[in-house]
Amino acid sequence: MDAGIPEGRAVFIDRDGALIREARYLRRPEQLRLYAGAAGAVARLRAAGFKVVVVTNQSGVGRGYLTRRRLEEIHRLLRRRLKSGGARIDGLFYCPHLPSDRCPCRKPRIGMLEKAARRLGLDLARCYLVGDKTADVQTARNAGCVGVLVRTGYGGRDGAYRARPHAVRRDLAAAAAWILRAERAGRLSRPCRE
Repeated sequence: MDAGIPEGRAVFIDRDGALIREARYLRRPEQLRLYAGAAGAVARLRAAGFKVVVVTNQSGVGRGYLTRRRLEEIHRLLRRRLKSGGARIDGLFYCPHLPSDRCPCRKPRIGMLEKAARRLGLDLARCYLVGDKTADVQTARNAGCVGVLVRTGYGGRDGAYRARPHAVRRDLAAAAAWILRAERAGRLSRPCRE
């Protein structure tokens, strides 16, 4: 572990489109496809001293497309795939509700991040959030985190929010490299104009 990363720091990662391939309501474990380089990115972030936490909206449960039991099965497989790639996550939080439920955990609200912060002793103002949707960037803004948009998955083309990320990177591996460079430099980039 790198002594340069103080306690209470984390990188939150969106599941679908950032960590794994977007499958539009992934319903079965066999649909799960980890992005190339994703496990290595998680391992590098953890080796640097960050906690790594997955935060994901899963309204497929609320819509009846899959059960919580099936979702947990998918998440166990995700953990196994990461482990086989030399990585592990410190937490995985999901919101099973529909957008119309107005759940405080559903991104862009910050309930999942707050729960992770309480459980893991995190300072949200010193954390990062990596995702492929503008909802992820808005979540980062709402929580006071640094938002990094990746071009995989939706690549920001969902257009739901106008929040600007601090950085836009090709994929999770490139986002992790940017985060580690920003930490070594001791400062964050200004919000990007892309």
